[in-house]
Order: sequence, then structure tokens, then C-alpha cells
Amino acid sequence: MANRKPEKIKKYRKPLNLNIGMIIFGVVLIYMIVCIIIYFQTGHIRRYEVQEGSLATDNIYRGVILRDETVIGASAAGYVNYYAREGERVAKNDLVYVIDETGRLNDGAEGAGTGENSLSEKELAEFRNEIANFSHGFNSLDFESTYDFKYSLMNTVLKLANANMLNNIGELGDSGGNIIGRANAPQSGAVAYWTDGYEDLTAENITAETFDTKEYEKKQLTSNTLLAAGDPAYKLASSENWSVVIPVDPDRGAKLQEEGYVKVKFLKNQYESWGKTQLHSNADGNTYLELSFNNSMVTFLSDRFLDVELIVEDETGLKIPVTSIVQKEFFLIPEAFVDAGGSSGRGRIVRQCYLEDGTISSEDMEIDIYNFDDETGEYYLDSSILNAGDILYKLDSQESFTVSKRATLIGVYNMNKGYADFKQINILYQNEEYAIVKSNTRYGLNVYDYIALDASAVHDDQLIKE
Repeated sequence: MANRKPEKIKKYRKPLNLNIGMIIFGVVLIYMIVCIIIYFQTGHIRRYEVQEGSLATDNIYRGVILRDETVIGASAAGYVNYYAREGERVAKNDLVYVIDETGRLNDGAEGAGTGENSLSEKELAEFRNEIANFSHGFNSLDFESTYDFKYSLMNTVLKLANANMLNNIGELGDSGGNIIGRANAPQSGAVAYWTDGYEDLTAENITAETFDTKEYEKKQLTSNTLLAAGDPAYKLASSENWSVVIPVDPDRGAKLQEEGYVKVKFLKNQYESWGKTQLHSNADGNTYLELSFNNSMVTFLSDRFLDVELIVEDETGLKIPVTSIVQKEFFLIPEAFVDAGGSSGRGRIVRQCYLEDGTISSEDMEIDIYNFDDETGEYYLDSSILNAGDILYKLDSQESFTVSKRATLIGVYNMNKGYADFKQINILYQNEEYAIVKSNTRYGLNVYDYIALDASAVHDDQLIKE
């Protein structure tokens, strides 16, 4: 017994007992692993739910004012003293200003002393109106308008003072060595005491530089200023017809011109008026819309630039992101070769084919229809199903048509069915972020449809995973 060698001990292995539970667990585990791998290898497409809406378009523009203006030069050299108030309408031969060739008229007037004066109710009303208009339309970003208001009040004060002075011209005139000349209006019109070089500007020669206010210079004409003969003394706006020219996008301008008239709000005083529209494509390559009016010219006589708001109806329809829009190419097939009453809204065509023995035959095919052109009578059919050179037959005869003509449509990828399905859209209006498209079209979108948010990440018939 002592000489016996120990026997080698082997570990007992239990037999693998498979049951239905383990098999199901294994299958589920493998499926989950495969799904996880596919999930991380597949691009995920974000979707967007189509809703009805409108675009809040920016309808505020800065325009340049055009009127029938005539600059009147000084009749003689001397110190000018205005009598007519700015914005006042004068008739032909009405007194506008007097000119003192010696400069001693004001000194004589001050020496004469007219005593303490009070303003009449009419004169006070002039000041109240000017102050109210300025306060209502004041914009802190356009502080330069404050100086226009200052000069306007100054001219009003001087006009009232000059009225008293004119009563004493007989006493202060030639007897004191003064040479005083009266300047009457050569024609009727509204008086303005400023110039800017834009008096002869027309809508056709406006450029982008016209709106550059940094280069714009407005010269005010004030009383007691020494003028040379022929220097600008004042100007007359003789017609109530005037216009505001604004820069616009060509497409938007074309729509506004087609309407003929557009309602305009003047932001300076919140007044509204209807302007007649006329589109101009000028030499600088830009498009400008002229809004013409036949009233309220005097209200804005002291302005060259004016901020206006176009009161137009916003386009309403289906609101979609611009990133969802894509173009796709299709074959154009005449109406006679397509049966548009196929099942599930699809069309049916008859295409030539070859049998195994080489004989010519035909086959019926269902195919998606993406649009129909009423003018040409042609259907847009999928170019991934048809090929150039395919021969189609009429549905009720053997007349044939060879597929070749192509055209593109603008659309989006619909995701309702779980794959990328192109849908044609008609864009009514578009900005940088969203587009408004026509609703209830035969081959288009409907409200609450789901579309791909980024069309560049999708291809035709791609399975969609969110």
C-alpha cells in the first residue's frame, strides 16, 4: 500500500443544459447588440412638425424724399431778413424776405425799440404745432433732427420779429442811409430755408450712395446772414405731388408694384396714407420702389430722409425652415402617358420591356407623381425609377413616347412613412430662416406633417431614425 502511486484527479464538468429561456435570452441579447451597433453607425435625422404660420417681415424702410423744388437766388448782395415762415404757402408776388445792403437795418430797428410785445393766439398756435410735431416724432438715434427743429423755431421767431420791423421800414430805410430791397416770390409754393444739392434728384438716378447720410450735408439758411447776389436765399416747393423712394428686394418690389398702391405709415408723426407704387431698376444694379403721394407734402418739407412703414398683409401658409428645402430632378411626361388615378395616390404608366427570348413587350408600373404642370400638361415623375431613353405607351393605344425631358422641383423630405419621401412645395415668401409655402396642394405638404429639418443630411428613400 505504501508503494502505490496516487491516482490523477480530474475535475468533473457538468453537462450544458440548454433550455428555451436561455435560447430566447441569447437571441434578444444578440438583437440588442446589433441594434446598438446600427444605432451608432446610422445618421440620425431631426424632424420638424409643419405648422401654419406667417413671417413677421421687416416693413420699415428709410427713403429719400423727392419734390418739385426750385432754389431762388438772392436778388442782391446784403443781409437777408426772412418774413415768410418756413413751410408757409406764399402766392406769386408775396413778400418772402427783405435784404439790407448796408447792414444797418437791424441796428436801426433795435434803436427804434418797439417796446414789449405779446404773441397773438395764432402766433402761439404756430409754436405749439411745431413743438408737438417735433416731440411726437423725435428719435434719440437721429439727434440731428434737433437742429432742424432749432432752425425752424428760429425762423418762426424771426418772422414775427421781422413783421414788426417791416412796419418801421419807412422810418429806418433810406432816410438812415439804408438800402433795403424787397424780394417777392416768383411763383406760388411752400417756402423752405435750406438746401442740400438733392433738389434736382430724380428716382431714375438714385444710387446706394444717395442714402449714405455720412456724406449728406444740409445747409440751413437763416436770417441776418450775409449773402452775395445769386446765392441761395430760399426755395419753393410748388406742387403738392411728392414721393418717397426706398431700396427694396427685386421680388418684393415686383409684388408691391403689381398691387398698384400700398398703405404707408410715416414714423415721424404716425400718419398714414396710400402711395402709388413704381419700381425702378437703376444703373447701380439695385432696385428702388417709388411711393407717390398727392397730399401732406408741406408736413415733411423740412425733411430729405424719411422712415416709413409699409402696411401690407403678411403671407400666411405652412411655415417650414429654410434648411429643410431641397431641389430634385424629375422627368417630364405628357399627361396622355400617365394614369393619375392609381392606388394610394400613385400614378400608372406602361413601359416597354424585353422578355427573356428578346421579344418586345410592355409592363404596367406604379410610380409616384410629384407635380403636374397645368400649362404644359406634363407630370413630374421620379427619375430614380425611369431612365432616359425608356419608351412609354399611351394607355389606350400603341403610340409611344421616349423619356428624355427633365426639370427640377423645390421641395422637402416628408418623414411620415418612416423614410424620406420628397414633397413639392410652392414658396410664397421666404427670409433667412423660414419660408411660407402654399397649403392644401395636391402633391405637397399638409399641416402637422413631419419633414427632415436638415435636407442636406437626407437622400431619397432613406430610412429615418430619430
